Amino acid sequence: METPVAQIAAQPENAEAPQLPHNIEAEQGLLGALLINNDALEQISDFLLARHFFDPVHARIYEAVSKLINNGNLASPVTLKTYLDHDDGLATLGGAGYLARLASNATTIANARQYGRTIYDLAVRRELITVGEEMIADSFEAEIDENPASLIDKAEQSLYEIAEKGAHSSGFMPFEESLAGAIEMAERAYQREGHLSGISSGFRGLDDMLGGFQESDLIILAGRPGMGKTALATNVAFSIANDYLKAQTGGNTETLPDGTVKVKDGGVVGFFSLEMSAEQLATRMLAERSGVSSSNIRKGDIHEDEYGRLVAAARDLNDAPLFIDHTGAIPIATLAARARRLKRQRGLGLIVVDYLQLVRASNTRGNDGRVQEVSEITQGLKALAKELNVPVLALAQLSRQVETRDDKRPLLADLRESGSIEQDADIVMFVYREPYYLAREKPTEGTEEFMRWQERMSLVDGTAEVIIGKNRHGPTGTAKMAFEDRFTRFSDLVEDDHLPERYD
Repeated sequence: METPVAQIAAQPENAEAPQLPHNIEAEQGLLGALLINNDALEQISDFLLARHFFDPVHARIYEAVSKLINNGNLASPVTLKTYLDHDDGLATLGGAGYLARLASNATTIANARQYGRTIYDLAVRRELITVGEEMIADSFEAEIDENPASLIDKAEQSLYEIAEKGAHSSGFMPFEESLAGAIEMAERAYQREGHLSGISSGFRGLDDMLGGFQESDLIILAGRPGMGKTALATNVAFSIANDYLKAQTGGNTETLPDGTVKVKDGGVVGFFSLEMSAEQLATRMLAERSGVSSSNIRKGDIHEDEYGRLVAAARDLNDAPLFIDHTGAIPIATLAARARRLKRQRGLGLIVVDYLQLVRASNTRGNDGRVQEVSEITQGLKALAKELNVPVLALAQLSRQVETRDDKRPLLADLRESGSIEQDADIVMFVYREPYYLAREKPTEGTEEFMRWQERMSLVDGTAEVIIGKNRHGPTGTAKMAFEDRFTRFSDLVEDDHLPERYD
């Protein structure tokens, strides 16, 4: 039995093509309503464009009517005649007489919005047909070395763009709607454990400063190599995924009016690991969860009790809704398409990109500089965060100028291609570990300098700082943390004044 595609391919050239969905009467009714009462344009201008009309003459009439009204002029059969007098298509339909008939046949403007919605919906159906035809053509005509996965990504992106088009209201929003959203956010923060308006990062110090990771935020986590950027990102990713799992199994959910179930804590995590393979990333996470060093895991140098901890940690990681894509040098358009797919299939609460400078711009031209490429990438990540309404945590490298200063704590100016990253990000955080630099300054043992070095090292050993360099929603500052190098594990730092009282 032939498949539908085979049937299409086998059709003779002179076969009559099926007519695309349209409604000429709705187009005529809407144009007539506009011509007898220009105020009807307010009901439809926020979603209906000239390209949504099936008849090209109707599209040109609608465009001319819109321009006249928006410029404060009257749009009527008489005034339109001046602009469309030389339109061959309109002349075929009867010229100025056709415009007059449109107006005379319109009985009311009450149905203008419904007519407009009908025209728009039929236009969307035609777009779907076009996407299907392009999929067939691309599949037939693809180059021999073209990966079919790229065709799937292209089709998914086209379909998602159609699905999302018009889903979000454009233009001005009444302040009462904005206010209701702000009150709802405050209510969620009040009811949620820890009083956070966003998703908890799993670290008390960070949450206190940021209020959790906020929906639609682009969060940059930057640092020099060896500072622990990936370690902190994996710690955050597992914490958020694990919170989601516990809330889901524990019944901490809410049924929304449309019947969908919303999990109140944590979220599904999509982790784009462009530098490390999925296996390397999993090894790091196993080490962090089990307390067995990653080097011992790789070498197989594991004792029986450590093996038991590994098995338990693997079980925890296996159940967590954490999904890893380790495609190297992924284009920003492909990254966005895969994030959309994950949200559609599994839901999505956080996207992690490790790291930003390894993402490729989609439309790179030979004369584009690296700054321009990074600008496209950061803008794409910010747009993705807003589109999917989830926080995007993107890691970034710092320039070498940090190493030339006495105080190596990073600054916003240390970001590579810093202009676009700093501008597009809602939050910029830096990971800084003083013990890393101090260890490289170790003086000769037995000297006075060594004694001072040893004393200083004892004060900072096992600690790290996450410096908030930019925060659109609140203060900047530093969150101090504990860091265990062997297990690449961050945790909340217990200060001396928070320790339990000691009894001698």
